[in-house]
Amino acid sequence: MNGASREALAAARERLDALTDSTSVDAVQLADELAAVTALLDREAGLRRVLTDPAQPGEAKAQLVQRLIGGQVSGTTADLVSGLARSRWSQSRDLVDSLEELASIADLTAAEKTGTLDDVEDELFRFGRIVSSSTELRAALTDRAAGTSAKTELLHRLLGGRAKPATERLVTRLATAPRGRSLEAGLESLSKLAADRRNRMVAVVTSAVPLSDGQRQRLGAALTKLYGRRMHLNLDVDPAVVGGIRVQVGDEVINGSLADRLDEAARRMAS
Repeated sequence: MNGASREALAAARERLDALTDSTSVDAVQLADELAAVTALLDREAGLRRVLTDPAQPGEAKAQLVQRLIGGQVSGTTADLVSGLARSRWSQSRDLVDSLEELASIADLTAAEKTGTLDDVEDELFRFGRIVSSSTELRAALTDRAAGTSAKTELLHRLLGGRAKPATERLVTRLATAPRGRSLEAGLESLSKLAADRRNRMVAVVTSAVPLSDGQRQRLGAALTKLYGRRMHLNLDVDPAVVGGIRVQVGDEVINGSLADRLDEAARRMAS
């Protein structure tokens, strides 16, 4: 997302944060309604083009939004979508992508308010690993012939009562409306959004054996100092990483033994 679209999304995220700071706003309802509007605009290419047409006055587009959805969603959702319609967009698909992201952030905000955001981060990561290792599960969740209700029921059997409600909602929405993404890519994006909600970066740590509490704390502290941001560790065990550790932060991959890497981190911090 570039230029005008990036600015529009940033402004919309600020408005969303301001709205969800209010205890009177139901973040879960807001997420569901934003997801419904996302689905509408994903289907209706003509409407999407009208709402992102730079030749049309912003206020006229906002009024169109109010006429279309004003009586079907809460006033909070209608006002938020109207604000998006007033903004300028580099391309029409960016509006739909932004709406989808806002829906996910609203669900993550609901988790944050209930003190379960850390759990949701971990559950999204673990579910991504399960999908990657299970060809049968991945096939069931990505089968285009399978209906929405079948996928929803499958995920409820897998996650219901075992994962936080926000995790189940996010994964279900992704599986039933992937919008051209792979399941793995969608789960990774959700995990990054969850980390960003806490202003943290995500480090995927793969080790030959489970790390001790002390090792996790040392590694987390070293990475936090190296990158200047709070670091959330997603831990994975792979016996193939013989005697060592692999750390991935964004596109950067760090290989080496735990002791060597921590020593190098200490030297870099001292220099």
